[in-house]
Amino acid sequence: MKRPLLIATHALAIAIGFIGAVYLLPILIAPDAASTEQLRERVGATLFTGQVRRDLEDSDALHWGEGTLLVSAKAIALEGSIAPGPDYRLYLSPDFIETEADFKRLKPTLVQVGRIHGFDNFIVDIPPHIDPARYTTAIVWCESFGQFITAAKYR
Repeated sequence: MKRPLLIATHALAIAIGFIGAVYLLPILIAPDAASTEQLRERVGATLFTGQVRRDLEDSDALHWGEGTLLVSAKAIALEGSIAPGPDYRLYLSPDFIETEADFKRLKPTLVQVGRIHGFDNFIVDIPPHIDPARYTTAIVWCESFGQFITAAKYR
């Protein structure tokens, strides 16, 4: 009786530790957030703006974002916050997306802009071959877990 209980409690402790590490490690290694001034300076002349909201269809307590999205020809920035997590990527879409199913269905029409480093006031540089004016929506996607985080329609 004692051995199965020990195995069960140790397995539970290992599972909690693993889940905690997956969730907490990105928070611990995230770079400091840019100030609003730094963010706006690096983005430069803003072409479009959009609102990132917590109330999207597939957003929940662990997958959300809020703030103002700033889009220029050279960078996309969020003046706000997203839920912490691992391996976030920023995508652009010609259509508004607010669910995991829509993201997966429309993925062939999307372009990946780059990795997101940080969860508050982040900036992602736009590669020269991507024209943000050809798209309408920015999506934050967790690549590792295939999870929709948030999106904003900017045009």
